[in-house]
Amino acid sequence: MTDRPLRVLVVSHGHPSFSLGGAEIASYNLHKGLNRLDGAGSRFLARVGHPVARHGATALLSLRQKDGEILYHADEYDHFLLSNRNTEEIERDFLRVVQDLKPDVVHFHHFIGLGLECLYAVRRALPETLIVVTFHEFLSICHHHGQMVKTGGTKLCYRASPADCNACFPDISPARFLRREHFVRGLLEVADHFVSPSRFLVDRYVDWGLDAARFTVIENGLDIAAPVPPRPLGPAEGRRSRFAYFGQITAFKGVDVLLDAVTRIPEAVWGEDAQLMIFGGNLERQPKPFQEKIEALIERAGPRVRFYGAYQNSEMPRLMRSIDWTIIPSIWWENSPIVIQESFFHGRPLICSNIGGMAEKITDGVDGLHFRVGSSEDLVDRMVEALTDPSLWERLRAGIRRPIDFEEFARLHVDLYREIAARRAARTPAAAPPAARSA
Repeated sequence: MTDRPLRVLVVSHGHPSFSLGGAEIASYNLHKGLNRLDGAGSRFLARVGHPVARHGATALLSLRQKDGEILYHADEYDHFLLSNRNTEEIERDFLRVVQDLKPDVVHFHHFIGLGLECLYAVRRALPETLIVVTFHEFLSICHHHGQMVKTGGTKLCYRASPADCNACFPDISPARFLRREHFVRGLLEVADHFVSPSRFLVDRYVDWGLDAARFTVIENGLDIAAPVPPRPLGPAEGRRSRFAYFGQITAFKGVDVLLDAVTRIPEAVWGEDAQLMIFGGNLERQPKPFQEKIEALIERAGPRVRFYGAYQNSEMPRLMRSIDWTIIPSIWWENSPIVIQESFFHGRPLICSNIGGMAEKITDGVDGLHFRVGSSEDLVDRMVEALTDPSLWERLRAGIRRPIDFEEFARLHVDLYREIAARRAARTPAAAPPAARSA
């Protein structure tokens, strides 16, 4: 790889215009950041599916995206094997993009919907191109939505194996899980390098069998213009008493733990100024028993809780103006929820479950508080602490380190790409000079 600008193709399982998950935002921020640097240029290929309609016989389509952005329609996806059954379109349409661009690096920020076969297709078509994969959760390891939480409850899974996976999914034999593991890991081995936003996730994948030397931890970068100031306190307010939850309302996110905790805080501590503000949606898509549980907890909480519905990522600065604390009560490990970086950027301390990427990124007593995962009682204690210690918020705010922005995010990746290329070149024997012709 020479000193000329790098050509990078960033591949994502979704475009932020259609799906606002953290991985989609992270991949798009990398694409934007690379195009801000002198030493690199990026194209962005994002998978779309139903209900977006495809355009005729090709999987490639345009919905007035910006220059350098390509949409690839894929719906024939095998969730068990993380596989795309339509290999014909991969060979015809996906590879058409790759071969036309001839990138130095193809960086997969996910392969949900696209299929792991895309990695193999790139390797076969362009053997000199670097392939990098960023992991955002444990989907390659865990068939249970990549959460590493046991089915039928909330018990955490510490290590996957065919026998353990069969215990979660009795209809799928250990032999099938073993074949899945070999298939997924075999195709991941095609990649040159792996990136993770957290050390915790790296450790899980290394324990699963991937090479630790092929991992680099790079935190996701933000694209936010400026931090908002602290919430102005009213004349009758003397404390930081506004708590907020941002995210989907699912059984893994621990919203029920949070709502239960709010109902348990004594009235003398809660007072009239305290408020829990919930920004999120998708409750209507959850199983009926979970919906009913949340609805009952909301009724118990009464005016202590206000629901504001789903939000767009661009609204975060405005929403942050009205809050003091962010709470992440997830009962699964998480990796690098974007709300952590957003809250830190705006100077809001966090209260989080004491596991996984959350506990790694939020330091208890320095820039936030930890509570025992799944324990509403322990969360009550942390919220009471936040409401009754008048100096706590300022102390924790002072301990926050500002997260990296999307340009620094891109620079770190360019450095990594060049380092990987240099290591590969050092392993490749130099071409022998042509043999001298005999006289």
